[in-house]
Amino acid sequence: MDFSRYAIYLTLPEGPLSEFGAAWLGWDAATGRETVAPEVDGLPAPAHDITATPRKYGLHGTIKPPFRLAEGTTYEELNGAFAALCKSCNPATTGPLELARLGSFLALIPTGDTTQLADLAATMVKSLDRFRAAPTEAELEKRRKSRLSPRQDALLTQWGYPYVMDQFKFHITLSGRLTKQHAEQTHAALLPHLAPHLVDPFRVDALTLCGEDEQGRFHELHRYTLSA
Repeated sequence: MDFSRYAIYLTLPEGPLSEFGAAWLGWDAATGRETVAPEVDGLPAPAHDITATPRKYGLHGTIKPPFRLAEGTTYEELNGAFAALCKSCNPATTGPLELARLGSFLALIPTGDTTQLADLAATMVKSLDRFRAAPTEAELEKRRKSRLSPRQDALLTQWGYPYVMDQFKFHITLSGRLTKQHAEQTHAALLPHLAPHLVDPFRVDALTLCGEDEQGRFHELHRYTLSA
């Protein structure tokens, strides 16, 4: 299968949380298959509608945002560099994940000290940047429509994405844009399904190289343990 873009994501290991999350979103990036939404009472709209926007990415937290390969580099080289980098990085821990509203959508967000996780993401962004093709002017303009701060615009120019380094905020997206009322209803409906699986601490001990197929859906390609 050919992939147009690659990304470094945190994907969850096999277990109840990853199984529920993949079913909830309607796409399992690990198996490359569509899923059937679980029964969740009290939703303000069908789960398939609530999750339409994040579905194609699968259940993930972004570490290095999606990028096209730079000219003169190959997927094999990227994968090799990523594997070696993971061997040189320590696992990261935070407080437990919590279900929260982030802007206009719902996400799982780590609590407590997130310094280790932010440092890990910064290392991945910097160390693998030679594989990233520069964004086009059209892509830059699209990003700038989001009312970026001067700092975010500078990061966009340097790293191809505005929400990295000191602007990084790790999250696992679970919905598209929701009104405040719909966000509250969805939060109340989802929490009983998620809460039993939000362990303390949240430990990041592996990262995954993912690829975007011709339909725009992401697939897990290689998962490597952080083993420094």
